[in-house]
Amino acid sequence: MTLIDFSDDYFMKQALQEAIKALDAGEVPIGAVVVCNNQVIGRGHNLIETLTDSTAHAEMQAFTSAMEFLGGKYIDECVLYVTLEPCTMCAGAAYWARLGKLVFGASDSKRGYRAMAGNVLYPKTEVVKGVMRRECSELLKVFFSEKRKGKA
Repeated sequence: MTLIDFSDDYFMKQALQEAIKALDAGEVPIGAVVVCNNQVIGRGHNLIETLTDSTAHAEMQAFTSAMEFLGGKYIDECVLYVTLEPCTMCAGAAYWARLGKLVFGASDSKRGYRAMAGNVLYPKTEVVKGVMRRECSELLKVFFSEKRKGKA
C-alpha cells in the first residue's frame, strides 16, 4: 500500500492542474483548490473569458464549489491552494468565507492583495507563500510570452 504525501506541494500540483485547464481554454493560467481534512472539496480555474465575467477567478470558482460541498458559507477549517497570489477581490471573498489558511505559489507585485490593499484576509487566516513558486511563475510567463507573440 502506498501512502500519499499530503504536503503543500501535493495540493499545489492539483492547483497547477487546474491552471493548465485554464491555459488550454485560452484563459490566464491560474488554478485553485480548496482542501479540507486532506480532501479536495473545491476546484477552480480562471473562466473570465469563457463566461465573459471579470469576477470568474479561479479562487471564486473553488470557493463556490467548496461551500456547496460543505453546505455552508464558512471555510474556516479549509486551505486554499492557488497558483498566484489572490487579488483584492478574492482576498476579500476569503475574508468573508473566514478561510483558515491560504497557500499561494507565485507572488503578484502589481495586482496581488498585499500590494493593492495590504492584509485584507480574515485575522485568523494563516498565509504560506512561495510553494512551487518557480512552476507557478513559469506557467504565467509562458502564457504572456505567447500572448505577446500573438499565439495565445
